[in-house]
Amino acid sequence: MSMMKVRYAAMAAAILGLLQGCAGQGEQAADTDPAKVRAQLLRLLPAQVKDREGWAEDIQVAFQAQDIAPNKSNLCAVLAVTEQESTFNADPQVPNLGRIAREEIDRRAARVHIPKLLVDGALQTPSSNGKTYQQRLQAVRSEKQLSELYDEVIGRVPLGLSLLGGLNPVHTGGPMQVSIEFSEQHARGYPYDHQGTVRDEVFSRRGGMYYGIYHLLGYPTHYERPLYRFADFNAGWYASRNAAFQAALSRATGASLALDGDLIAPGAVMPGKTETAARMLGPKLGLRNPQIRAQLEQESSLDLEQTDLYQGVFRLAEAKAGKALPRAVLPGIELKSPKITRKLTTAWFAGRVDERYQRCMKR
Repeated sequence: MSMMKVRYAAMAAAILGLLQGCAGQGEQAADTDPAKVRAQLLRLLPAQVKDREGWAEDIQVAFQAQDIAPNKSNLCAVLAVTEQESTFNADPQVPNLGRIAREEIDRRAARVHIPKLLVDGALQTPSSNGKTYQQRLQAVRSEKQLSELYDEVIGRVPLGLSLLGGLNPVHTGGPMQVSIEFSEQHARGYPYDHQGTVRDEVFSRRGGMYYGIYHLLGYPTHYERPLYRFADFNAGWYASRNAAFQAALSRATGASLALDGDLIAPGAVMPGKTETAARMLGPKLGLRNPQIRAQLEQESSLDLEQTDLYQGVFRLAEAKAGKALPRAVLPGIELKSPKITRKLTTAWFAGRVDERYQRCMKR
């Protein structure tokens, strides 16, 4: 090799090393020493947060227990979601929660044809503290209070099982508003001893942060921006990746698909629109219908990206488009909840969290 080529090779290697160092700088800079992580959190937490040391400790313990790198980007992502969901309140209050809860009970009663007169009578039953359930329902201010009241109603009130179906209808809780069902599915490895249920822990600061951090950061992705993790936090793991796949599938086939991140409808036996569109490409990709279904079933795993279906769809779509297509897009999902009084979307949620994340990164 000539000296000129040697110098160019050395220069290229140096540039490549510099670029790799810059790309991974955030990860390499993460210090896992508990005291240093807590000190960094104290600097990053918004100024108005009370009991800053307590918040810093609970977040640091969650990162350590889950072996997640406590770099600035990850810490700011957690703080941004928490600020958006609860403004750092372990048991956030919800305006008009008692009225919302009573309306939900009335809706459920109507579905099973229970007359309102019977519902009123059941809720006039004295509760464990002497007040009627209707009085306590009117007084609830937080989801923790409501969840505890629902559990008592189910266990003690006549018609309680019929009104609530034996299931507590409060599905999220804690400072990050994490799914209770998700938390119950990922309770293994929880670092705290506790006497109550996983639901009880979700409504605590330490439990709500642990499970919320797991939901936000506990899975690998190839996302280039945290924005898509924020969308996934709202819509489910890999929803942004899956929505991009649906967009590519739509381009490759001409089928009109909702970019909702659901590749297979939950519990569906018959193929939905996304699977039907994928089957249109089966002959071109050399895939049979059972193979397509099996690969779509990896929608909640990073492994989907290694399947013949995923790679083949993008290959066909990009050939048709004449350009590279994004591997992540914000899911087009409208948020539905009795607590939501205006039209909101997953994209809106992700954007608001990303604004808070950017402010945190500048602190």
